[in-house]
Amino acid sequence: MSELNAINPATGETLARYPRMTADQLQVALDRAAATAPDWAAGPVAERAARLRDLAGVLRAQREDLARTATQEMGKRLAEARAEIDKCAAACEYYAEHGPDYLQDTMIASDASRSLIAWQPLGTVLLVMPWNFPYWQVFRQAVPATLAGNTVLLKHASNVPGCAEHLERVFAEAGFPAGVFQNLAVGSEAVADIIADARIRGVSLTGSEGAGRVVGAAAGKALKSSVLELGGSDAFVVLADADLDDTVEQAVRARFQNNGETCIAAKRFIVEAAVADAFIERFRAAIEALVIGDPIDEATNIGPLARADLRDELHDQVTRSVAAGARLVTGGEPRAGAGYFYPPTLLDAVEPGMPAFDEETFGPVAAVTRARDADHAIELANRSRFGLGGSVWTADPARGEALARRLECGCAFVNGIVKSDPRLPFGGVKDSGYGRELSELGIREFQNAKTIWVGQA
Repeated sequence: MSELNAINPATGETLARYPRMTADQLQVALDRAAATAPDWAAGPVAERAARLRDLAGVLRAQREDLARTATQEMGKRLAEARAEIDKCAAACEYYAEHGPDYLQDTMIASDASRSLIAWQPLGTVLLVMPWNFPYWQVFRQAVPATLAGNTVLLKHASNVPGCAEHLERVFAEAGFPAGVFQNLAVGSEAVADIIADARIRGVSLTGSEGAGRVVGAAAGKALKSSVLELGGSDAFVVLADADLDDTVEQAVRARFQNNGETCIAAKRFIVEAAVADAFIERFRAAIEALVIGDPIDEATNIGPLARADLRDELHDQVTRSVAAGARLVTGGEPRAGAGYFYPPTLLDAVEPGMPAFDEETFGPVAAVTRARDADHAIELANRSRFGLGGSVWTADPARGEALARRLECGCAFVNGIVKSDPRLPFGGVKDSGYGRELSELGIREFQNAKTIWVGQA
């Protein structure tokens, strides 16, 4: 395919066609990134921080146009797209304020007269990014990477080419030198060769488990640093003492925000048996009150899925789960007509071995599993090959924290929805990947922790 096509998932109509880079254009971009890296790294960190502050201003000034492109290309509600831009701007400001401190030498006592860790950039980093948060997923890697002195090449998802072009443009308008951040309009088939290129020093992927295995293997073969943030099947553990009204309200947000297309959405609702019937009845009523429709419309709660194949895959998972014994409480049939709409769906009596329990359901489908007690709930939560996030809901926060420590995941929340926050490390374990984004740990991923040992003259 010689073009990247942007298709409106609410209508199925083609919005625009974008030409792919030629092989020569790709080489120019790689050369520019590698040539820019030394001077960008050698400059004062205060200057790089200033560019991030300017970038936050550009984002806020262009918030509506950026948000509308995301909504049109991948179907998220316009209100959520605006919030995504705001979050990107806040991350720029967070790293502009705190990032320089993270880059200071770390002094270590040893047998030297002076010894330390000098944190130095690796060079050029490739970002292979997904469509579901077309700005935020990029910013949470690109912001710390560029502040640390790296240059960045973006290979974005092929169905959000307009968002990808916006990203390169806003970095340029914020005063970043040409070559610090570039968009590569290429398909996924080009990624392995780019990773293998000597000008690339590291790679970060946010995407599916399958894509992670391919990119991780390519990075390993090339001996490149890599960060993989992959799929998730987060457990939302409801204990018998939880406030059900509040918990259900949060459960709806946790599952159905971003049309359910988020790796850290709550997907498996593991509920103590004593309150399971009451939870399900409240959850059903709240789900059936959600409004499905045009994501531009402010009254809409659920927009379309991003692509037709994603809707088909989700419906297949629901169908196979029901055939295996799950009970369909509400939803479960694709909406007829234009667009890739799937209704908010609730399954009960979901057990290990069913697709809705074992696989990642990337869309508006909630699966309820009943647990005998809290210990059984944690056992069920951990019976997953994924380990991205998880949450515990209880009237006793101390007990909730003790149980959260037992969850096999990278992010565990008590009485709160799992979210990414620039102040906190973000990432998973098991088949949800490795490495960390955000916070001080995130800026370390693409730095050389260089030991410097100085003896007496």
